[in-house]
Amino acid sequence: MGLWRERMPHVPLELREISVATQRTALAEVDAALVRLPVENADELHVIPLYDELPVVVMSTESALTAADDEVTLADLSGEVVIVPADDVLAVRIPDAATPAFAPPADTAEAIATVAAGVGVVIVPMSLARAHQRRDVEYRVLRDGPTSTVALAWPRDATTDDVETFIGIVRGRTARSSR
Repeated sequence: MGLWRERMPHVPLELREISVATQRTALAEVDAALVRLPVENADELHVIPLYDELPVVVMSTESALTAADDEVTLADLSGEVVIVPADDVLAVRIPDAATPAFAPPADTAEAIATVAAGVGVVIVPMSLARAHQRRDVEYRVLRDGPTSTVALAWPRDATTDDVETFIGIVRGRTARSSR
């Protein structure tokens, strides 16, 4: 945000959170967005993949899984209650996991609050675990889980000079470099 203010002081930059479920419709309301791939109707968009995000297992600080130093595997989750929130973005299924005896939480924040109470685990991209960080939960990288690709996207018919400048900043271009 600092580079934007430095290069474009006359153009305000508004950041807002959008859910994966609404990311495609949000692109009709914003100039550009960070999205998780795949995105619907991608042929109508410019999409620049930025990075692949690691999956993590979020668990209560009391969980036996906290004994793992840095990583856990899908096999380590056998027998665990795996909570899948309604806004799940990874679609990881653990064949030997226990099914929760309750309805899926509405979102990741609610799933992590459930995990904090000592019920089960949840698998999310690392940024979501960090965004919902609590003192009563920990997370470990899921070594053999799927990554989640984060990309910059904007409508093909809405490329403006300001959008081009933003793309340059995201890609690490200096103020003097050419497109």
